[in-house]
Amino acid sequence: MPPPRGRPRRGPGGRRALAGLFWLGLVAAVLPWWLDTSAGSLTGTTDLLTAAGRITGLVAGYLLLVQVLMMSRLGPLERWVGGERLSRAHRDLGATLLVAVLAHLALLVVGYAGLERRSILGEVGSLLSDYEDMLSAFVAAGIMVAVGVTAVRAIRRRLPYELWHHLHLSSYLALLLGYGHQFSNGAQLFEPGPVRTGWIAAYLLVVAALVWGRVIAPLHFNLRHRLRVADVVAEAPDTISIYLAGRRLNQIDLLGGQYFRWRFLNPGCWWQSHPFSVSAAGNDSWLRLTVKVVGAYTAELRDLVPGTRVWAVGPSGTFTAAHRTRQRALLIAGGSGIAPLRAMLEELPPGAALIYRARTPADVLLRHELDFLAQARHTSVWYVIGSRNEPGPRQVMSPEGLRRLVPDLTRRDVYLCGPGGLVDDAVGVLRRAGVPRRQIHLATFEL
Repeated sequence: MPPPRGRPRRGPGGRRALAGLFWLGLVAAVLPWWLDTSAGSLTGTTDLLTAAGRITGLVAGYLLLVQVLMMSRLGPLERWVGGERLSRAHRDLGATLLVAVLAHLALLVVGYAGLERRSILGEVGSLLSDYEDMLSAFVAAGIMVAVGVTAVRAIRRRLPYELWHHLHLSSYLALLLGYGHQFSNGAQLFEPGPVRTGWIAAYLLVVAALVWGRVIAPLHFNLRHRLRVADVVAEAPDTISIYLAGRRLNQIDLLGGQYFRWRFLNPGCWWQSHPFSVSAAGNDSWLRLTVKVVGAYTAELRDLVPGTRVWAVGPSGTFTAAHRTRQRALLIAGGSGIAPLRAMLEELPPGAALIYRARTPADVLLRHELDFLAQARHTSVWYVIGSRNEPGPRQVMSPEGLRRLVPDLTRRDVYLCGPGGLVDDAVGVLRRAGVPRRQIHLATFEL
């Protein structure tokens, strides 16, 4: 019997349309200032500073709305753009937002101080005491600075995940606190009219998306499917697979390679939500996630009791067979990074190739399943065992080594999942081997 056909591809049309809407919205945000400002009105330094402060304020307000929208977990955004791309865009846009907020604050303080002939500190005091909603705006700016600082990779790595996550969610508070001063003091927004109405409508749409994506859709999903732990199986000394049962599992629009944000409702884990990929394609009997035990939280998962209720948000991600750009694919996994790739193998067209990096044979997970899929899906599988400095792995993970194993390497999509060092090294090797950047897909769950 021939192997089942792979998933049909999903084109980039949705992503391109959303990118176009983003730039159109940015132009629309700044356009009122342009239309309201005559060329002869910007005659002095203070006028230029004030104008720049107003422009950066409009840009910052718009970018904050976009940032919150990207954090809303709205279904169409997750499907069209993908959680991975949203995470990267959110991170990159966050730096621009922080610069815009600080520039807006600094430019207006200096500009107003020049107009009113006050010192900088005197002008700050005047803004806080004489202008409506300005204190909350300063607090919002402080929150944005705190969020931006904790998003720096070196700092974030030193923070517990849940602490960082909850600090990051405070940007919702910044949206609320910054709302008032835009409409009570904003030169383009305080007067009633189509511009003010349009900004209010934008706020309402973003809040509605946030409520839908964060509250209503997850509530509907979990009430419909009622997931619970069915079994916990040890795959290796430091790795477990968690099997989940539930209702109507065959109706979940799940692709191999996607992930959920899981919350296990037992005493030790209920207050934390973590992203894990499914490690098998969707079916009507169970879902499975395969987890490497690396800390206190994942150690708690070993002791999950069958019947424990599970709250899940998802599925999310474009790290899937349906989002490839070529007919064939090469998968490169390291350690527990095999989980999403194992699920994806069930949905890729025949002729895929898999390179699985592991330090020792005991670190190879799900080997029997991979060997079975290799035959059933006509997939070439190579287990590359040893540290990255050993001659064998170094030879394989080189441009020449990859081309020897996969002669049509540059005509394939390449999916990478594993430790950061392995992924970074593999991307460099693939680029030197001539694989275009657009054909390289990385599994990235969060910022």
